[in-house]
Amino acid sequence: MSPFTGSAPRTEDWRHLRLTLDQGVATVTLARPEKLNALTFGAYADLRDLLAELARDGSVRALVLGGEGRGFCSGGDVDEIIGATLAMDTRRLLDFNRMTGQVVRGLRECPFPVVAAVHGAAAGAGAVLALAADFRVADPSARFSFLFTKVGLSGGDMGAAYLLPRVVGLGHATRLLMLGEPVRAPEAERIGLISVLADEGQAGTQAAALARRLADGPSLALAQTKALLTAELDMPLSAAIEMDASTQALLMTGADYAEFHAAFTAGRAPRWQGR
Repeated sequence: MSPFTGSAPRTEDWRHLRLTLDQGVATVTLARPEKLNALTFGAYADLRDLLAELARDGSVRALVLGGEGRGFCSGGDVDEIIGATLAMDTRRLLDFNRMTGQVVRGLRECPFPVVAAVHGAAAGAGAVLALAADFRVADPSARFSFLFTKVGLSGGDMGAAYLLPRVVGLGHATRLLMLGEPVRAPEAERIGLISVLADEGQAGTQAAALARRLADGPSLALAQTKALLTAELDMPLSAAIEMDASTQALLMTGADYAEFHAAFTAGRAPRWQGR
């Protein structure tokens, strides 16, 4: 995502989510607890636009995505989205589905790590939002459900058929996307869907601690690592090695690389500058 901005001012009021900023860590909370944080058209659009704004901002070095109340996110609102889409023509349906995919692309392409703090239900689109994060810190109450076939749609929604096999393997992904059965925290950890199984009630706290650790680290190196992990998924080995070589050569001219050597020589911790 380009850091350059035009005439549009920074958004001061996000109506469909809550944003807090704390010394390089952005916390985005889906705040519709009475509906288990079910997503609306406005929530999707806000997430898409917010991720683009934060990527351009330059001061954000890590992001925590969580949900308020009893669960992370129950997916698309049955009345406000599923009911409404039944009345849409093909053009409008394509616009909507492209928008949901843009949210996933935003999570994967933003130049900072994203940590999902998952508790309770992460269902449908909510499961894909967690899947698209770089880390999933989950409460023991977490349960992931890819429900798309349950409503008569393809399990490959919002990039799930691309991302999930790369996280848990093709066999597990086939089962989860075709059957739509819930995967509870112990199994999710076993198959690699969970990055960190948190202590009970501590997913938000542990996700925030991980985000702080990432934000205090070498942010440019982390951003490039994330970019390479995404870009090299479909590359042949020779192309991936060449991209690695080019990236390392560029980073070796940066201030952080020189700072590591200076800190090591002086016997102190590095003071990362993100450049």
